[in-house]
This record gives sequence, C-alpha cells and structure tokens, in this order.
Amino acid sequence: QVQLVESGGGLVQAGGSLRLSCAASRLTFSGHSMAWFRQAPGTDREVVAAVTWSLIRTYYGDSVTGRFTISRDNAKSTVYLQMNSLKPEDTAVYYCAASPQLSGVTLLESTNYLYWGQGTQVTVSS
Repeated sequence: QVQLVESGGGLVQAGGSLRLSCAASRLTFSGHSMAWFRQAPGTDREVVAAVTWSLIRTYYGDSVTGRFTISRDNAKSTVYLQMNSLKPEDTAVYYCAASPQLSGVTLLESTNYLYWGQGTQVTVSS
C-alpha cells in the first residue's frame, strides 16, 4: 500500500519560514509527479506547487509564486516544500499528493492524483 507521510508543519510568525517534507513508500517515486495542495477551513483544496516526474517542470499557485519552492530527491523518495515569507493567509492543512507521470495542466487538479498523505497543519500568526 502506497504511503505518503508529511512532516514539518507547525506554528510560525508572519514573515517566517517552514520546510515541509513528504516521504513516499511503496511506489516507484521517480515515475510519479508530486504536488502540494492546501485546504483552509471552509475553502476548496487548492494547488500550492507541483513537480513533474521527469523533473523538467515545476508549477506554483499564484498566491505562492516567488515565496515557495518545490523540490524532490528521487534517491530519498521525498518531496519538499520550502515556504518563505509566510503570511497568515497561508494557514491551512498542507497535503502531499502523487500520481504517475502527470504533466501540464493535469498537475494542477487534485482529482488527478491517486495518492494522498494525511496532511500537516501550518499556522501563520500575524
């Protein structure tokens, strides 16, 4: 059974940084595109960042462009999300997601992802 386990969430002041990690097991990590989504109470789940399985492309949500960076280490089967200049509106549960060989606009839709982690809470205080 595929497992995605997120870590690194927590409470941080506005302007601070956090680094989320998502460790994958029981899947061919290098063959899967990876993404981070987030969901705040009362809102829809939205894409934060995604990286293709081939490492050729990365994508970012409009609200995080220039502040967040997604990366992956295929040797460790881990995807990361470096979050800088955090804002209170970044407060949400952050989810890691994986799916085989997504590319282009399909990376941005949560319904295209087969596997999900349990989520990690990020809270940014003002």
